[in-house]
Amino acid sequence: MRRSLRAVDCLLEVHDARIPLSGRNPMLHEVLGIRPHLLVLNKMDLADLTHKSRILKLLEQQGLQHVLFTECLKDENIKKLVPILTALIKNSQRYQRAENVENSIMVIGVPNVGKSSIINSVRKLHLKKGKASPVGAAPGITRAVLTRIQVSEKPLMYLLDTPGVLSPQIKSVETGLKLALCGAIHDHLVGVDVIADYLLYVLNQQQQFSYVERYGLSGPCDDVESVLKSIALHLGKVQKIQVLTGTGNVTVSAPNYNAAACEFIHTFRKGLLGKVMLDQVN
Repeated sequence: MRRSLRAVDCLLEVHDARIPLSGRNPMLHEVLGIRPHLLVLNKMDLADLTHKSRILKLLEQQGLQHVLFTECLKDENIKKLVPILTALIKNSQRYQRAENVENSIMVIGVPNVGKSSIINSVRKLHLKKGKASPVGAAPGITRAVLTRIQVSEKPLMYLLDTPGVLSPQIKSVETGLKLALCGAIHDHLVGVDVIADYLLYVLNQQQQFSYVERYGLSGPCDDVESVLKSIALHLGKVQKIQVLTGTGNVTVSAPNYNAAACEFIHTFRKGLLGKVMLDQVN
């Protein structure tokens, strides 16, 4: 990635709008150097942006002057990307690339924040072409070290898609849980039971109680085992287990807590359990 910076005019960092202040990889910040830098906070449709102005102020205090909220699946604010990037490059040095008429932008960020989706949305908007970069709901879909993709003809612009890179040392346990809940870390590395427990805590803390009616609970609950049991029974997610009794083994049906936890987490990630802000911004 460092070797490729010589041919890069600008850096486009994509991050999850639900964690605007945490989880960004500090190693990527070192790579940024003095090149123009646009931070795109994607998945804004899933984030509680009640305190959006406060978020922008806090980011500005971190030295981030150019921030854009997007929702690439609905092309929200996507049309602003190329003009902003063009202006940033125009108002900066070209790093001894004045003879080149094309603009090269490196797209960076942690896994599963929508880098490839943004590239595809910009490409579709300006070139009327389909997907050039694979996307998915799990982290680590983009494998190539650097993929150069044309996204605009006028101005001639290429985006360099890079794999998501997490910091080798995540700042805190809570930051790790935030990243895991947003899907930036593979579920099995943290455990769906742990992620589900944290999710329940977040929903209750932010008074997002739609899970109560959705899963047939009598009211808000802070016991994750009880909630997962209700989810499993409500959705018929049961498993057969053998129980040793005095008369031998007996097969019984029991709630599948693992399947219930996966359902709970995936439903949240689709935005069906309400909008949240995982960082403290107010």
